[in-house]
Parts: sequence; structure tokens; C-alpha cells
Amino acid sequence: MTSSVFDQPLQQHMWSTDEMRAVFSEENRVQKWFDFEAALALEQAALDIIPSAAAGEIAARANVADIDMAALARETRRVKHPLVPAVRALQRQCAGALGEFVHFGPTSQDVYDTGMMLQVREAHSILMRDLTAASRELYRLADAHKHTPMAGRTHSVQALPITFGHKCAVWLSELGRHHERMQALEARTFVGQMVGAVGTKASFGPHAMALEARLMARLGLNVADISWQPARDRLGEYVSVLGLIGATLGKIANAIMNLEADEVGELAEPFNEGKVGSSTMPHKRNPAVVETVVTLSRAIRYSVAMMHDAQMAEHERDVAAVRMEWKAVERVMFALSEKVGKQTAHELVYAAAMQGMEGGITFEQALQRNATICEALDPATLKQLLDPATYVGLAPEIVESLLDKIRASGWLD
Repeated sequence: MTSSVFDQPLQQHMWSTDEMRAVFSEENRVQKWFDFEAALALEQAALDIIPSAAAGEIAARANVADIDMAALARETRRVKHPLVPAVRALQRQCAGALGEFVHFGPTSQDVYDTGMMLQVREAHSILMRDLTAASRELYRLADAHKHTPMAGRTHSVQALPITFGHKCAVWLSELGRHHERMQALEARTFVGQMVGAVGTKASFGPHAMALEARLMARLGLNVADISWQPARDRLGEYVSVLGLIGATLGKIANAIMNLEADEVGELAEPFNEGKVGSSTMPHKRNPAVVETVVTLSRAIRYSVAMMHDAQMAEHERDVAAVRMEWKAVERVMFALSEKVGKQTAHELVYAAAMQGMEGGITFEQALQRNATICEALDPATLKQLLDPATYVGLAPEIVESLLDKIRASGWLD
């Protein structure tokens, strides 16, 4: 059972479309995660980071239609992590040990953010199509009624004559600027992410830059100049423009609703056979469609405020502060993966981390108590892996690249 009228089968058609609901369905969200994992595996294989056989198998099995979504939901509730059950499910779909190379390097946020951008880009094409369709209709009305007189109103009362075509042309001009805004933000918005746990790309090794460029090219997204895990302005800008569009459409709908009043009767929304205005007053033709648009425009406005709040991210990712010692988990896992496989390494490191926290011992001590880990990594290697100063990844190079870009632009001259 759904908890919102926006999702309930009896009423959801009033608030959204089948097409847009499919874009933001759970199935499509997981599919976009799988698209990321498949593309990453293929490009890693191309750079000899993982075996080609593994990449081919992962890409072939990365289909949400083959996943039990109900079981995935149950596992998500159990582990309290959205992505891990999906990664494990994809791993199980792969033959033999080839699934060990699923999710080889990225952090969950890489997958979430890039997957979400793939969804937003998919929705963007629908929005641009519909924005163009609405603009074409306003163009038609403006042209057809450029000589049709009507009362111009100021302060909600009649002032001087205008034409209905002029009114439509004002609306058309506004939608035209929104169309320009939507086009202008495409390059800034549709950017993927492959930066690792704290944005330094440390887990991807020397091929990090090339791998990210190849991955995003395969997914059809731009490459970020630096991590945007703590910088959410792209989505903030996008939703802000959607808020402007919603405000314009709400204003148009509200004008139609006011001019549809019996006392005015200048405009009316289309009527279709079988449409009912009232359960007790059969003579009524209520402005049901434009009323819904007005309601939605208000809901969108509050969504914009929520997105602005989301920009208040803390540190490299907005999670609870943890000790530097525990931040080294990722690096140990990838060193261990060379000996036992990535997914198995993940489970071993996870078990050691949890035991350390429960037992009040250091992460290093917890790792040293695991026989499998000790067999794969000698004490000296383990100590080096746990030194955070040797695991800043490509942070210096990333910073220098961004500074070069700013210097070349002359922005701060």
C-alpha cells in the first residue's frame, strides 16, 4: 500500500504520468546502478584492471529484470544499506568467481549520484519534449488570437483592452526563457561521479583519470572537475529551474481557473465525454486539470527549498565523523582483493571492522586477528596500508587540474 496520493493507483494519474513514474521507479533506479557497474567493469577490463571475462559476464548479467526486487527490499531492510544488497544480487547472477569484480573500486555514493544523474537525464528529455509541446500550443493560441479582444486586468479588476493572443504571448515568452535555462544547465548538470570514498580517487590507482573519462563517455555524462559528493549545487540549480517552470505553469493554470468562473466565462479547460464536475451537482464543469496544476506548482516550490537545504553537506560526505583509522578500510579491502577477490575481501574487512568496534580494539588489531587476512597480508604491508598519509590518492593532481582550469579561464584575474 502506498502512503501518498502521488503514488496511489487510483489517483496517481492526476499528479504524474506512467512515463515519468517509470523513470523514477525503484526498478529503474537499480537498473541505473547496474548500468554504472557494467560500464565500469567494461572500461576497467579495457585498461587491464580486471579480467575481460569478468567484465563481459557483469555486463551481461546487469539486468534488473532478473533480480527479485521483493527479496532485494527485504535484504535492504536487514543490512540498512541500499546498494550492498543490489551489488550482492548482481554478483550472484555472475558465473563462478567472476562476480568478485563487481563494484571494483567505487564508493556507494559514486553509484548513487551517477545513477541518479542518469535518471534525471532521462527525465530531462521528457520535460524538454513537454515544455516544447506546451510552447507550441501557446504559439498556436497567440497566433490565432492576436486580434481577439479581451479585458486586460490590473489589481484583479478590469483595466484596458488587450488581446488573448497578447496574454498567450507573454506566457510563451516566459516558457521560452525556461527552455533556454534548461538547455544552458545541461552541460553543468549531467555530470557523473567516480571519485571513491572521500573524493581522491585513491582506490582506482594510476588509471583513475583515464578510467573516469572512459566510464562517463560510455554512460553519456560529463566528467566532474572535482568531487561533487559534498557539492550539491548542480541538482540545486536543476530543481530551482524546475521550480521556475512550475511557477509559470501554475500561474497559467490559475489564470485559466479564474477566467473559467461562470461570472467571467472567458476561458475553459477542455472537456471530455464522461468528465464529472460534482457527485451531487450534475450541471457543473469544474476546472479539475488546472486545479491540479496549481497544487503541483506549490508542491514543487517546497521541493526547491528542500533541495537548497540539501546543499548544506558536511565535509567530504555528509556522514557521521569517524576516526582516520577506520577511513583506511577501503584501501585494505583492495589490497586484500588481489588475493581473495573483491567481494570476499569486502566481507572479511567488514567482519573485522565490526569485531573491532564491538571489542573495543583498533582496526589494525582486529585485522590481525583474522587468519585469512594475516595469510594474505604480512604485518609490514598491513601497517603501510593503514598509514593515511600514503593514501591521499590523486588529491594533489585533482586540485592542480582545477586550479589550471580556473587560471586558464581568467575568472579570478
